[in-house]
Amino acid sequence: MYKDAMRAAWTEISLTNLDYNIKQLKEKVKRGTKITAVIKADAYGHGAVRVASVLRANNINSFGVATLGEAARLRNSGFLLEEIVILGPTPEPLIGTIIQHRLSPVVSSYENAEAISKAAAMAGIIIKGYIAVDTGMGRIGFNPDDSTSIDEIRMIDNLPNFKIQGIFSHLATADEEDKTFASVQEQRFNVFNKRLVNAGVKVQARAIANSAAIMDITSTHYEMCQPGIVLYGIYPSEHVDRHHLSIKPVMSVKANIIELRKVPAGTSIGYGRKFVAKEDSIIATIPIGYGDGLPRAYSRRGKVIVNGVFAPFAGMISMDLATIDVTRVPYVRLGDEVTVMGSDGMAEITADDIAATLDTISYEITCGFGARLPKVYTY
Repeated sequence: MYKDAMRAAWTEISLTNLDYNIKQLKEKVKRGTKITAVIKADAYGHGAVRVASVLRANNINSFGVATLGEAARLRNSGFLLEEIVILGPTPEPLIGTIIQHRLSPVVSSYENAEAISKAAAMAGIIIKGYIAVDTGMGRIGFNPDDSTSIDEIRMIDNLPNFKIQGIFSHLATADEEDKTFASVQEQRFNVFNKRLVNAGVKVQARAIANSAAIMDITSTHYEMCQPGIVLYGIYPSEHVDRHHLSIKPVMSVKANIIELRKVPAGTSIGYGRKFVAKEDSIIATIPIGYGDGLPRAYSRRGKVIVNGVFAPFAGMISMDLATIDVTRVPYVRLGDEVTVMGSDGMAEITADDIAATLDTISYEITCGFGARLPKVYTY
């Protein structure tokens, strides 16, 4: 009944489904294209170390992370030979971590690349990194329309201890129905790459394909791609063609009923007395709340599954606890398993369902659940 000795609430991570998704992705990506699997934010809440192990078992040995801490954790967990790409620029005072752990930085200025090269020279090593190009996302990268960008990258190419591994950009609308701007970005990227080649810069790998582009824009399958959310069995949006890639959800969220009580009509439940029983009811308490990633705003329209039956929340979700109305659930008992996200019988609640209720994206949902809840890995 209880899946974790520390909590009566947990996430279940299906390594079988993760393995399935990776294999499907490898079939989809053009032969010869290197996959840099994005496992930032603790693999979107799924556990970066375990996810990286399954990736490595599938011969994927390049990982993308957001922070130096994420990269250091992978190195300290035994991923010593894999390429670990830091997907954003690293400020000069923090460059020492790149050198210590032999990471692959992303740079968007000559000054940053020069600082990395000097630090690498002092350590007697060569650092291989990537050039960021801003084709339209507006966050980081060289401006492809600025004439000085080519000159700066040529200077980077001549640095003694920083070697350009490739260039990358990020698509802003690949997951939208209208992919016109994605095509504009793709064209800008290709034109800039040709200018670099004509300037004598050795570009070994180009990368612009995220999950949505891998599915719908096969022309972006260059020498490298960077899948993220599809690894975890979630489609980037409702606008991608799901026939292009078969995936299965990797994360479920569950809890046990820790208190069960009958309350008379007129009883209020929770902060602000937002729920008042309209009839004699049965209210169950589960030990999961917004501190665990269950959004408070989900209280009014959200639901869970108990014994294969949907049950609504009763009152506001609090930090550590939530209450649900199980009056219509047959044979409900103390300790019964509650599915917050996942499937039970014919009933299912997906990350997309929760996200749609809250007018957000599924990425936010899995990252939230992955922060504090213990993880139980299944096969």
